[in-house]
Amino acid sequence: MGKFSGCLLASDFDGTLADSKGEITSDVRDALHYFLAQGGMFTVCTGRTKQGFHKYSTDIINAPVLLANGIMAYDYRRAKTVFCCGIGREDAALVSALQQRFPSICIEMYSADFRSYAIRLNERSRDHFQRQDILWTEIEDVAQAHLPLVKIMLSCGESCAREVQRWLDTEIDGYDLKYIPSTGEYVEIIRKETDKGQGLLRLASILGIDNRRVYAVGDGENDIDMLKAAAVGFVPENGSQAAFAAGDVTVRGNDDGAVAHVIELLDAGLY
Repeated sequence: MGKFSGCLLASDFDGTLADSKGEITSDVRDALHYFLAQGGMFTVCTGRTKQGFHKYSTDIINAPVLLANGIMAYDYRRAKTVFCCGIGREDAALVSALQQRFPSICIEMYSADFRSYAIRLNERSRDHFQRQDILWTEIEDVAQAHLPLVKIMLSCGESCAREVQRWLDTEIDGYDLKYIPSTGEYVEIIRKETDKGQGLLRLASILGIDNRRVYAVGDGENDIDMLKAAAVGFVPENGSQAAFAAGDVTVRGNDDGAVAHVIELLDAGLY
């Protein structure tokens, strides 16, 4: 039994666990080695799918990883899906409606069996796949994809993304789906009643961790539910205003060892 036995710490990856270069620095690794040696459970909770998450490392992650914003938990050590709240055939019909209404957008789809698809591949999506080292298959219709889907991403461009979101505001109610509001070039569609917070608490229950000993650290808007669900939500100095509003404690920025700072505070018994 170590100091952190029965404790689960979850961190967002980009902008939190990783520095601005996308690397996990030695001070963060050292802190995580200490945390794990003292019985703690550590996981990453990321918006990336398994296809796009390549930073898994057994020396610093010992709990199943929460992927696609908490929709799926995957145990890399056992090569096993722990849970998945995917998009089934009936709700995937929204893809066909989007194809008809917005003939210029590319629709990226990520399946629970770790296949990736693109309908009407554009340069933005090609670059997105290549930057994350994701292999994809071009298809013409969602019926050709292996279901369930973990998430759907619409590659729109900024002006079209706003139009797509206005359309979804009225059309998505007919499906068991929701979209994540965006001011960027992508709009993400996932199952209703799924988010990082619910994924984190579901994982804690599976691991037998008391919710009072569940901690989270994240910098972005997609971390809000996770920060609220945790007993204490930590936000790095580089976090968004929405994250600060949802979190409880500010820690050093991701370029200065945000996760290491969280562990220092927990080690000191402050939370």
